[in-house]
Amino acid sequence: MRDQQTFRNQDLVLRVSSSIDPARFDITRYEPFLDALCGNREYQKEAIRTVLRYLLGGRYPNLRALAEENFHSNETLRDRYGTFAEMTRHLQLPDRLSCSVDLATATGKSYVMYGIARIMLAEGAVDRVLVLCPSRTIEEGLLQKFRALSADITLRDLLPEDARVRNPHIINGSESIVDGTICVENFHATLEHVKSSIRDSLRGKGERTLVLNDEVHHVYNKPISQDATSRNLKRWKEFLLDPDFGFRYIVGFSGTCYIENDYFADVVYRYSLREAIEQRFAKSIDYVAEDTSQSQHEKLQKIYDNHRENKLRYRRVKPLTILVTRDIAACKRLTDDLIDFLAEQEGIPREQAEKKVLIVTSAQEHQANVRALADVDRPDNPVEWITSVSMLTEGWDVQNVFQIVPHEERAFNSKLLIAQVLGRGLRIPDAYRGEPTVVTVFNHDAWYQASWLKTVTTVG
Repeated sequence: MRDQQTFRNQDLVLRVSSSIDPARFDITRYEPFLDALCGNREYQKEAIRTVLRYLLGGRYPNLRALAEENFHSNETLRDRYGTFAEMTRHLQLPDRLSCSVDLATATGKSYVMYGIARIMLAEGAVDRVLVLCPSRTIEEGLLQKFRALSADITLRDLLPEDARVRNPHIINGSESIVDGTICVENFHATLEHVKSSIRDSLRGKGERTLVLNDEVHHVYNKPISQDATSRNLKRWKEFLLDPDFGFRYIVGFSGTCYIENDYFADVVYRYSLREAIEQRFAKSIDYVAEDTSQSQHEKLQKIYDNHRENKLRYRRVKPLTILVTRDIAACKRLTDDLIDFLAEQEGIPREQAEKKVLIVTSAQEHQANVRALADVDRPDNPVEWITSVSMLTEGWDVQNVFQIVPHEERAFNSKLLIAQVLGRGLRIPDAYRGEPTVVTVFNHDAWYQASWLKTVTTVG
């Protein structure tokens, strides 16, 4: 058995050579566009440049070639995998121009995706772009963001005059994916039994199609449950590999680039949570690692005190607290306890306290509450507390979360899930942009271990 070894994730990132022929692809032509799109977020620009050098530079015919170049030049990769054959075994799509981009949650993956899509179309390298994501919530958010960016005349005018596509049409799978379009859909639309234009529009056109996969860890990890959605996730990768389409350009994006606890072998750019916090693009994290409460009431009192302190500290917004349980029954019990506590603590009728708490689970009775998440940041919305069953993972991009309470150890069975839920609290409200902001994680030592120690990969 191999001795246990630990590697820094940044040392496992594949380096894309900057030695490319400018006659083949000249990124400098797009610098004004990148400045307007990304502003002062230099890491977004560098992520876009890196992926485009890889896809358009002509140096690499596929991911295997990039990995082999790095294996021979990077001693850490040789220590990690031992042989190139072993490293190849960890590559998900070795025969395609495929790669992953690791951007910490709350750092604007959508801008990077959009920038890559626009430049690939402008260069004429592809005729169309397909953006796939794991849920309708994320799909709606991406469509809204992409349509707003496409309506920006400044971005259009900053593209080179000879751009093949100056302003793509943003659609979903209900329309045919014709040349010059960016189609945003959740991966369910790729399934054979689903009514969608995707399969008919793209059959035989993969060589001229760019596929961007948001939250790509879903593509490569085993389903976390046996419900229909999770079972269908494994078919996402099957679609990417389907010879009926023959996709050549495939790029994935995630803030949690892990297969279980193994770091992806195909990451070409990484911007870590630590960097985002240090540069004030994400909130700092304050861990309350130990709680000695003797009762539920005492614990709720401490959580309430933190919440009240956040309301005083961040008065320009309405701070939110999230409490997460292991199952629906526990979530219902906690919700009732919290409502009773608020009514007593604040001296208000229980009906008024109920309006301050939003319970979010997969139960049919709570479906309307899932949709209501989109509005909880609004100052006129009475919700201040959200109780959930590990559902608040992706696609819920509110900014006002300042406290997260993993209420039970068993609510979290993986570092990946911990990182995803933590991500809901990292976004900085516009009112505090550039200022020091903190999200408190109350009483869960495993969260401290998962968030900071996930900057390394340990293998044995």
